[in-house]
Amino acid sequence: MDPISDVRDISRIGYGFMASKVLFSALNLDLFSLVSPAKTLEELARETGIAPGRLVTLLTACVALGLLVKTGARYSNAPASAAYLVRSAPRYFGDYFRFQVDRQIYPMWVQLDRALRGERTGSYSVLDPEEAEHFTRAQHSGSLGPARVLAQMVDLGACRTLLDVGAGSGAFSIALCQRYPSLAATLIDFPPMVEVATRFVREAGLETRIGCISGNALEVSWPDRQDAVLMSYILSAVAERDVAGLVGHAVKVLAPGGHLIVHDFMVDNDRSGPVYAALWSVGSLHLDPDAVSLTPEWLSGVVGRAGLTALSVRDVIPGITRLLLARKSESGEP
Repeated sequence: MDPISDVRDISRIGYGFMASKVLFSALNLDLFSLVSPAKTLEELARETGIAPGRLVTLLTACVALGLLVKTGARYSNAPASAAYLVRSAPRYFGDYFRFQVDRQIYPMWVQLDRALRGERTGSYSVLDPEEAEHFTRAQHSGSLGPARVLAQMVDLGACRTLLDVGAGSGAFSIALCQRYPSLAATLIDFPPMVEVATRFVREAGLETRIGCISGNALEVSWPDRQDAVLMSYILSAVAERDVAGLVGHAVKVLAPGGHLIVHDFMVDNDRSGPVYAALWSVGSLHLDPDAVSLTPEWLSGVVGRAGLTALSVRDVIPGITRLLLARKSESGEP
């Protein structure tokens, strides 16, 4: 992004959280579903139980932000809201913002000053079962799209075993197993998340092909002779020393010729952006104050020093996440 030159650009950044909370509150009211079809203020007040005077303030903000359209006395959805924020829409994405962003990520960001001073201000390992349910279901909603994109970008046709380290909801393993019928996967994550992920695996009808290991990926034993190891959103959330440790562990369990698949937030090599990859990297400081901001060049160096050959780096979610593919030699030697 070009350097800013106008005070209004500073204001846009400083006031950004206000727009976020308007979106989250509208989603919590299921407002976008309610205005499909269009409704008047009075109708919406009855259906939400919110006093008209307060509700019209929220509706006005939604219109100003472009989330809603006001035609005469009726409110309706903007095209993107209709596609992604209406609960019955095939591409509904609202629960990701309601649960993962509003309830887990947003509160952590309030503590950013503490994280910058070295305090750990967030952890997914200590979520209670209810919060783990919300988090993992929201994560699943947010991960399904990128998982299906990634499944189209990798060739695992010759692979039979996949280890998914820090698997979260299991969305990536589910997408890969759906694409490759001969593939079986093992998920590793903290116990509360594994419990919920198991339900998604069962809902996908893949319980005979996807198993789980509960625990901290840095501490539990990993199964050997894996044809592929997937690490999605985990390397950006651990300390620099642990990045090398996790990659090294992947090398040990990979079979000769095996694939390492890393999907994560990565900023450009010159660390000038992109914006959202940079912001998500800042967010990782809540999980580990020593988390490293990944670049393709730096990560390729870690992979190479571990004995793998880095094959390619490509965008998955443009401007946010990238995919690094690497491979172990057929001899199994560095």
